[in-house]
Amino acid sequence: MRSLFWGVGVLAAFALLALTAPLYIGDADLNVVKVTGPQLSPPVDGYPLGTDQAGRSVLLLVIWGARESLAIGLIATALTVVLGSAVGLLAGHYQGAVGKALMHVTDWFIALPSLPLAISLSAVLGQGAASITVAIAVTSWTATARLVRAQTLAVEARPFIERAKVLGAGNAQVMLRHVLPNVLPLILVSSTLTVASAILSEATLTFLGLGDPTSVTWGSMLQAAFSGGAVTAGAWWYLLPPGVAILVVVLGFTLSGRAVEHLLDPRRAAHA
Repeated sequence: MRSLFWGVGVLAAFALLALTAPLYIGDADLNVVKVTGPQLSPPVDGYPLGTDQAGRSVLLLVIWGARESLAIGLIATALTVVLGSAVGLLAGHYQGAVGKALMHVTDWFIALPSLPLAISLSAVLGQGAASITVAIAVTSWTATARLVRAQTLAVEARPFIERAKVLGAGNAQVMLRHVLPNVLPLILVSSTLTVASAILSEATLTFLGLGDPTSVTWGSMLQAAFSGGAVTAGAWWYLLPPGVAILVVVLGFTLSGRAVEHLLDPRRAAHA
């Protein structure tokens, strides 16, 4: 599919740049004390995307910022999917008091505004990538939980689950060996779409000053640009690249997720 090709291509390009960044970006390129470039300069020879207020190359900052932005997005998504899937499986399998209690907790988290809750958690846990990752996971697992619960209820209504119970399968065996494999395609699709929202959340929280001030991420670049007077100076070359990078990566994950959803949906395959 064309959308899958473009989505995976964009993500592979950013992943390659992020993984190989230490090979051609050194401390002298990122350290504000060691750089020698012109301050807040528009694109010129040697600086294709211009420089920031310290004289660092914006292009190198964008490439280096991809490392932590993508890492936080992927780790937060993994925590989100694990937590949401566990709650959804348990709530769908135990449909009595346990399931109702878990869904009440889920509904309570859904009712809370996610951004203020994430800001509060990040502020309580302290500045840094770890606190932002935990805050994103804690505020993003509810959608996965509800999806997995609905799919679990559908799977457990099938005859082979009843046969497994009659043959002596316990609760853990039913959930892990019979229900989970049938729910995994939905979890996979949900995770690809969750990464995009996690990267946006990371950029938002970092832009608000809750990230590590010593690290370079796309959100911290935007925060530094606004606080450093890039807007009043008309330094579009400093503001535009990190925003475009966020947009392109989110679009890549969205295209990949939609394509995977199309491939794994048997009803769409039947109509194709």
